[in-house]
Amino acid sequence: MNFFIDAIRWIFSGDLSGTDPILTAVWVHLAFTAVSVLIAAAIAVPIGWLIGHTGRGRDIAVAISGAARAVPSFGLFILLVLLMGVLHKPEAAVLTFVILGIPSILAGAYSGLETIDREVVGAGRAMGMTEWQVLWRIEVPLGLPLLVAGIRSAVLQVVATVTIAAYVGIGGLGQYILAGIPLRRLDMVLAGAILVAALALILDGVFALLQRASVPRGMRTVPARRQRRAAERLLARSA
Repeated sequence: MNFFIDAIRWIFSGDLSGTDPILTAVWVHLAFTAVSVLIAAAIAVPIGWLIGHTGRGRDIAVAISGAARAVPSFGLFILLVLLMGVLHKPEAAVLTFVILGIPSILAGAYSGLETIDREVVGAGRAMGMTEWQVLWRIEVPLGLPLLVAGIRSAVLQVVATVTIAAYVGIGGLGQYILAGIPLRRLDMVLAGAILVAALALILDGVFALLQRASVPRGMRTVPARRQRRAAERLLARSA
């Protein structure tokens, strides 16, 4: 308990021991997270929607996602820094975090479309909708909650892993952990861990609200029959 109190005191003490101000570190941490997740989403969402809409390539996507999850992020980060050179450490970090974020977003994108009742999709086609209209008017709105859940998972994974960016001196909240270890400042190390955890919890709360808000009106009840009726009403409005 004393260690925790000391860590809280350190956060508000201003004793940075040669590290960046906390607000600056938070900003850098968020910037790496945001850029990485946006790039990962730009890659994974179209591919996931294509897989979910056509039903093709799912096994390949699962295999690639599984392989990406198995890659040790720290080892990949160091390898990319060595390959890209010390002048491109931020780019190597972003590439590492993008690779880490793609599997969750990809899974959320195609799973969101796969879980939609095929009768609703079939009804849309029967009404004369084109494949593009079926995708944007039926599948994307109904699959959005799972996509947001995938992005939420990716954000949490990336925000935790951005901590290792400090290992090569490019900032973030991880610098307090790395700087505190050789100084034997347990309060500093624990404070860095608390700040990372607090940031992750805040982001998780924000995306939890976004995930809830992304559920189409009328589909927020649990019973499947009511979800089907809500989907049919959404289809009727889209026609």
